[in-house]
Amino acid sequence: MDPIREKAARENAKAYKYMLERGDKNKMLKALPDLHEQAFEKFNCLDCANCCKNHSPRFKQPDIKRIAKRLRMKEGDLVERYLELDKEGDYVSRTKPCPFLAEDNTCDIYDDRPSDCERYPYTDEDVLIKRVPLTLKNAEVCPITHHVLDELMKIQPGKSGKLAR
Repeated sequence: MDPIREKAARENAKAYKYMLERGDKNKMLKALPDLHEQAFEKFNCLDCANCCKNHSPRFKQPDIKRIAKRLRMKEGDLVERYLELDKEGDYVSRTKPCPFLAEDNTCDIYDDRPSDCERYPYTDEDVLIKRVPLTLKNAEVCPITHHVLDELMKIQPGKSGKLAR
């Protein structure tokens, strides 16, 4: 994400947090599908790949099994080579950027990627509202999340009612 947008996301974090925690959840949930579509029309993930460069998804057991099969390796070998346990006890990528991110920002395991990757940036589901710290973190790296939050602010302003630009 560009530095200006990243800075704006940090500056707006307080207003976003207030909106997500105290706003009309039904109104926000109703708006999410359209805002999600608009954001994906405006931004191309392959131009950015900040999610793959800055975060790691959780690799759940079904993900590990599916990816190991795709890579024709044993599950234990996949874990040993690419993953580690985080402080929550979830398997995450051992390195940043993701070891499956190609130079052209495509994913080497796209069809078998972890479910967290498939769902990211959660802008069309209630995770956006229910997991506020995750949403605020995503807004700093993902232009789509930042855009959706900005648009939500227009229909349901935070405490200050205005965004930093």
